[in-house]
Amino acid sequence: MAVIDVAGFIADVKSQAIDHGFHVHDERHFVETYSLRQLWEVDLHPEEACSGPIDLHLSLDVDPRALLGFEDEIMKLDDLDDEPPSGFVFPLIFTWTLPPLPHPPDLLVLATEVAGIGGLDLPVEVSAIDSIPAVTDAPERSLSIVSRLTTELADVYLNNDASISVYLERCKHVSLFLLERSDIWLADS
Repeated sequence: MAVIDVAGFIADVKSQAIDHGFHVHDERHFVETYSLRQLWEVDLHPEEACSGPIDLHLSLDVDPRALLGFEDEIMKLDDLDDEPPSGFVFPLIFTWTLPPLPHPPDLLVLATEVAGIGGLDLPVEVSAIDSIPAVTDAPERSLSIVSRLTTELADVYLNNDASISVYLERCKHVSLFLLERSDIWLADS
């Protein structure tokens, strides 16, 4: 029996997301049969963005080596009251998506504003991709806004979800900021 219930952890994260004002729309679970690596994906968006244009994609990458290493260390503990080992983590990635923007923002300004909202708890990267559908068409700019975090397996084991709650609260603020600005970026000329 596994020491950590990853499916239960994902269910808790989805429940907390709902508590923080997100709608959960889809969940996917992939298992690589050769290595047993798992990927969990959850699609959600803030309640205020039901009709679009912002979506938030959460992914959790489960490395079986980290999971089994943590389990081995737990089995070595003499007493159930001993602190679980630290240093074993799950990567947790939040990705915001928007449709191509006719009036894209200045990336430096956006990155600075979003970094202020995410703070130290939610470091955010902002980048853009320009696509040219046809040779005669103007480029369409799509934004990529990503936050790469880690979750300690010790916290998952102890059911200490305070860090997830902080992440989701910051995600909500970033999402609402993007939603507020998206009207300008998507406006017709």
